[in-house]
Amino acid sequence: MARLLLIEDDATIRTPLMRALKERGHAVASVATAMEGVQAALTDRPDLVVLDLGLPDLDGREVLRMLRAVSQMPVIVATARDDETEIVRVLDSGADDYVVKPFTAAQLESRIRAVLRRGTTPQADPAITVGELVIDPGGRQVRLAGETVELTPREFDLLHHLATRAGQVVTKRELLTEVWQIPYGGADKTVDVHLSWLRRKLGESATAPRYLHTVRGVGVRLGVPESGS
Repeated sequence: MARLLLIEDDATIRTPLMRALKERGHAVASVATAMEGVQAALTDRPDLVVLDLGLPDLDGREVLRMLRAVSQMPVIVATARDDETEIVRVLDSGADDYVVKPFTAAQLESRIRAVLRRGTTPQADPAITVGELVIDPGGRQVRLAGETVELTPREFDLLHHLATRAGQVVTKRELLTEVWQIPYGGADKTVDVHLSWLRRKLGESATAPRYLHTVRGVGVRLGVPESGS
C-alpha cells in the first residue's frame, strides 16, 4: 500500500480515480487546487503525488517546480497535452513520469508501481564504467569525466539498464518491460522522451551522439564514444 496525493480539480475524474486506487489498496488523499496540493504534499509527505496540469489557480508545472525546490517525492503528471514538446517540458520540470488523459485506473496503477519500485538496486552492485561515464548503482550516482550528472530516478534506471548491456542494442520493448515494468503497447514516445532528456544531460543529441546511439527500427545502444566524438 502506498500513500498517494491526487491533485485534480475535475471531480468527475478525481472521485472515481480515488475510489479505484483505494480499491487497489492505496491510502489516497485529494485536493482540487494547486496551493492546497503544495500544502498537503509538504505537510503529509505522501509516497507519491499524481498531479494534474490544468489546475484553476496555478499551472501544474509551477506546482511541480515548487515541490522540486524542497522535495524529491515522486510525481506522476496527468496531462491532456500529448505532444512531445509539452511532455519534454513536463519531464524537464522534474516529473518522474506522465500519463496522458484519458487513462484508466489500471494504467495509472502500473505507472505508480513502476515509480515506487525504483531504488531497489542492490547497493553491493559494482559501478559500471563506459568510457568516461561511471554509473554507481549503490549510490545511484552518475559521473561524466569526473563531474556529477544530476538525473531523475527514472533517468538513472534507464541509463543503468543500458549500461548493464553496454555495447549491445537494447529494444524499446525491453526498456518498457525492464525499466518501466509495463507491457509494450506502442508507447515508444515514453522511451524516446526520456532518452532525449538523458542525452541532453550527457551533453549530446540524437544527431550528434557520443554515448547513446539509436539504431533505427531496433533500439538504442550505450557505447564508448569514438575518438574525436
